[in-house]
Amino acid sequence: MGQRVLIADDEPLARERLQRLVKGLDNYEICGEAGDGHEVLRKIAETQPDIILLDIRMPGLDGLATAEQINALNNPPAIIFCTAYDQYAINAFEVQAVAYLLKPVRQENLGDALARAGRVNRVQLQALQAAGESDPGQLAVRTHRGTELIDIGSIRFCEADQKYVSIFHDRGETVSDYTLKELEQSYPESLLRIHRNTLVGCRFIEAMTRTPEGQYVIRLKDRDTRLQVSRRHASSVREWLQSQGR
Repeated sequence: MGQRVLIADDEPLARERLQRLVKGLDNYEICGEAGDGHEVLRKIAETQPDIILLDIRMPGLDGLATAEQINALNNPPAIIFCTAYDQYAINAFEVQAVAYLLKPVRQENLGDALARAGRVNRVQLQALQAAGESDPGQLAVRTHRGTELIDIGSIRFCEADQKYVSIFHDRGETVSDYTLKELEQSYPESLLRIHRNTLVGCRFIEAMTRTPEGQYVIRLKDRDTRLQVSRRHASSVREWLQSQGR
């Protein structure tokens, strides 16, 4: 299987041209298209691309602002800007773009840029493997500011409060309209149910302890957080801890 490429441009004809160019190259497959920055972030969560061909001038969230969000991820896809404007080149490299191609993009230049992007991705993958980690992907959350991308592996815990769920992660707190059930079913390897109102990030669980009052609580790594474990879920949490050798 080749490298997965996401094409992002607000002009359908520009997307079609890039699609033809990519299909003319070996070892690449198109995994999706997007017409604006918010759609790019949603498509990243859905399709997990290796490389993004990203326009700069797009409605709403432009390409540079989109790239800033992408680069906040632990394992971001490589970014190649494809634009009709040459004045953004310095800004593009500030957001760690692999290449900056001016339209009309030539297939030879695109091939060279994709090859460089592929080398960047292999380095990232090797770094993850060396650390003994896998990448569980990202979650695209609709907020009042638009769309926010959150690394699944950075989620400490999720708490339900009436019809909203607060997601606590390494960059703060994000309120979402996902349900706990949706999150639990989508990421069973990463999020563990400990209460009807709470999911906890598996990689952040330190231990389950019992208070003098007989209440079970989960202690999280790297912060002084205690989360209540319901009686209903205590046995399944204990089984999970035993399966992890804890």
